[in-house]
Amino acid sequence: MIILNAIKIIFLLGFLVFIHEGGHFLVAKLCKVKVNEFAIGFGKILWQKQGKETKYALRLIPLGGFVSMEGEEESSDKEGSFSKAPVYKRIAIVSAGALVNIIFGIISYFILAMTIPIIGDIFDRIYYAAGSVQNLFSAMGESIKQIFTGQIPAGDALTGPVGISEIVVQTSGIRDFVYILSMISISLGFTNLLPFPPLDGGKVVILLIELIRKKPLKEKTEMTLQTLGFTMLIVLSIYITYNDILRIL
Repeated sequence: MIILNAIKIIFLLGFLVFIHEGGHFLVAKLCKVKVNEFAIGFGKILWQKQGKETKYALRLIPLGGFVSMEGEEESSDKEGSFSKAPVYKRIAIVSAGALVNIIFGIISYFILAMTIPIIGDIFDRIYYAAGSVQNLFSAMGESIKQIFTGQIPAGDALTGPVGISEIVVQTSGIRDFVYILSMISISLGFTNLLPFPPLDGGKVVILLIELIRKKPLKEKTEMTLQTLGFTMLIVLSIYITYNDILRIL
């Protein structure tokens, strides 16, 4: 049972990271931006393969991943540089991961609705799936609103890897697992689009500012925003993980 639960957790986290980073990767390729590395996981490299242009890697810790693009971290004049791509292409690349998570979750909801025999014809099932997705978005939006207005602590409304693992362990059967997978996928996409550095939504805001100003922010200013946001995100993650552990205990 422990091994099965571990497989379920690793598969769910790994799959969601894969489609998220895959979204960034595919749109970058479509926009002719050079991808130096496509990695699932962090830390020590367990497996890697060098493609014609991109190195593909599987790393030890399956709690994230990354798509390393030419000119992403610092300006580059090389061909296929992210920093030299038009702003609209960079926005498309940055937002693609979260959008893929949301689209996957919505499609999964519809597929689940199609398999429920007690729901009437196909139109009833489509209506049911659309309503479920709408309710989920409304619930997430309300939670975010309550967090920012101080009505509830962030730790009570948000769930980290520990809390997600506990939810996954309690699933029984394929349908239950797919339901949780789709729900977490939508939540992940929604959260990543929040206008908060260093989340994808925060990067989109910075790019929109560049589009309006017709010139990028100073590199020092952008780095300060990213560093401040990353520090706050780490603190929030520790707080959420602490609350997840307390709930389990």
